[in-house]
Amino acid sequence: MSTIFSKIAAGEIPSYRIASDDRHYAFLDINPVSPGHVLVIPRIEDDYIFNLSDEDYQALTLFAKRVAKAIEAAIPCKRVGVAVIGLEVPHTHIHLVPISTEADMNFNKKVSLDASEMEAIAKAISDKFDELNVAE
Repeated sequence: MSTIFSKIAAGEIPSYRIASDDRHYAFLDINPVSPGHVLVIPRIEDDYIFNLSDEDYQALTLFAKRVAKAIEAAIPCKRVGVAVIGLEVPHTHIHLVPISTEADMNFNKKVSLDASEMEAIAKAISDKFDELNVAE
């Protein structure tokens, strides 16, 4: 059965796309804990990150690192926090959250952003992703 994240990656459900390749998809979390909160998923469906093959795990982590660098370049923050919780959607996903303090990783606190703010944030991060990855 296809997960909501698989449907998002396939374009069946709209998202604020950040970056993608043939194995991964990154998009803004629609219930962010801070502006610029991104989810990174593998296109393969597995509900637990540690069930991924070593190759898929490493590829996902490296893709997430590239997205994190774009977040750092686009969103004012001290760091990009990383969390793998994996209970809310049965599809492996990595949370990348721009943070300035540890308290910014509070998943019980959500920020409300309208569509225009989400679009602007997605564009800023996506542009930085493209810019940084041309240099590689």
